[in-house]
Order: sequence, then structure tokens, then C-alpha cells
Amino acid sequence: MTNTKTNTGLIRTILLAGLLVGTLDITAALINFKLSTGRNPIIVLQYIASAVFGKSRAYSEGNNMLFLGAVFHFIIAYFFTIIFFILYINFRFMSKNRLITGIAYGILIWCVMNLVVVPVALNNYVKWNQQTWINLLILICMIGIPLSFIAHWYFKKKTVFN
Repeated sequence: MTNTKTNTGLIRTILLAGLLVGTLDITAALINFKLSTGRNPIIVLQYIASAVFGKSRAYSEGNNMLFLGAVFHFIIAYFFTIIFFILYINFRFMSKNRLITGIAYGILIWCVMNLVVVPVALNNYVKWNQQTWINLLILICMIGIPLSFIAHWYFKKKTVFN
């Protein structure tokens, strides 16, 4: 009975954490895009959709692609949230310093997305500039650090980590 309750609590925590970090990340990305380019930030969602549907379709099919871009973004956010919790459970050292764990995980996400996923899916490679560092900081602050604190909060009551 306790195990089922624990699993339900963990699943609920992961679902809420994924929703939170996905929302924080896309909000920061949209604001950053608008401030740095002056262009309509919906282009960000079309860009995400273009990884699956191609540029011409993603930028020409309107609201469907915006919706799908958001869906794909949250799928990715949930993927990284689940991976974080799996790592956190299996590597005790991650619970020792929430800030360093969050920073390291944000860097890991940036590396996976910008050195593997985006080049493969969109044939778009990293151009090192100020925007690169801002994007890295967004992932650290909007995903890595929040996940680290959420996991710490969830597991601090568990005997596994005492």
C-alpha cells in the first residue's frame, strides 16, 4: 500500500515538475526571442515543429503547427524531467548540492539539445555568441535548478536518502 502511494506521489511530482519547467523554459525562450530579435515569438514554436514537419510546412500551416510545436516542447521537457528523476534516484551525489546539480543538468540539457538533437533534426549547428550563453542560462535557471530543488524536496522525506 505504501509503495503504491509512493509511486503515485512520485508520478504526480514528475508530472507537475515537467509542467512547471516546460512552462518556465518556453516562457523564457519566447521572451528572450522577442527581446533579442524584435520578431514575433510564435516563430519559436514553429521552429520546434519544423524539426518534425520541415520548415516550409511548419511556417505555413498556422495554428496547428504552433500547437504541435508546444506539444513537442513539452514532450521534450517531460523527457528531461523523467531522466533527471531517474538519475537523482540512482546517483546519491546529486542530492548533496542542489545548485551544482541544477547547473550541471542544465548544461547537460544544452549539450544534448544543441550538439545532438538540433543538428540532427534541423541541420542547424551552434554559433557561439552572446545568445548561446543566454540560452544555456535559460536551461540552467528554468529547468536544471528547479528540477534539482523539486527532487530534493520530494526525496528529503524518503528513507532512501536519509
